[in-house]
Amino acid sequence: MFTLKQKVVYPGHGVAEINNIIEKKINNSTAVYYELTFLSKKATILIPVANINMVGIRPLSNTNTVNEILLSITRPAKRITMKEFLATTWNRRNKSYQLKLATGDLVALSDIYKDLRFLSQTKELSFGEKTILQQVEFFLSEEIALVQSIGEEDAKKILFDYSTYTADTLNQTLP
Repeated sequence: MFTLKQKVVYPGHGVAEINNIIEKKINNSTAVYYELTFLSKKATILIPVANINMVGIRPLSNTNTVNEILLSITRPAKRITMKEFLATTWNRRNKSYQLKLATGDLVALSDIYKDLRFLSQTKELSFGEKTILQQVEFFLSEEIALVQSIGEEDAKKILFDYSTYTADTLNQTLP
C-alpha cells in the first residue's frame, strides 16, 4: 500500500515517514509492520500493515486538494447566527471537534479551523478553543508546507491570510 520513505498522515498525530517495513513472527504467524517516524516530534511507532485503514493513515494530500481546502477556508463556516453558534454548548462543539480531529481529514480540519477563526473574530477564545485551534493549525500547516514545499511558518501565514479573506475578494487581494 505505502512505500519506503513515503510521507503519510497519522490522524491526530501529524505527518510521519515510513522508515522501514518490518516482518515479525509472533506465535507462529507473521505480521508486517510499517515503522513510522514523525517529522514534528521524536517518536517512532510500529503499525501493522493490516491495520492501516482502521487507524486512518493516509498519503499526503496533493496540491489540488490543498488549494481546495484553502479556498474553502474563505467561505463562511456555517450559515448560522452568532447567537446560535454561542448557544451551542462547548462540550458539544468540543466533542464534534475531537471526532473530526481523529479523522485526520483535511476537509474536517479546515471546518474546525473556520469555526474557531470565525469565533475568535467575535470573542476571545477559551483555553480549550485556543488549544484545538493550535492543534488544527499545526496539522494543516504541516501538511500544506510539505505539499507546497514551503516552511511551516509560511504555511501558517497562508492559512491565516486565507481565513481573513472572503471568496469574493480573494482573487483581487492574494497573489
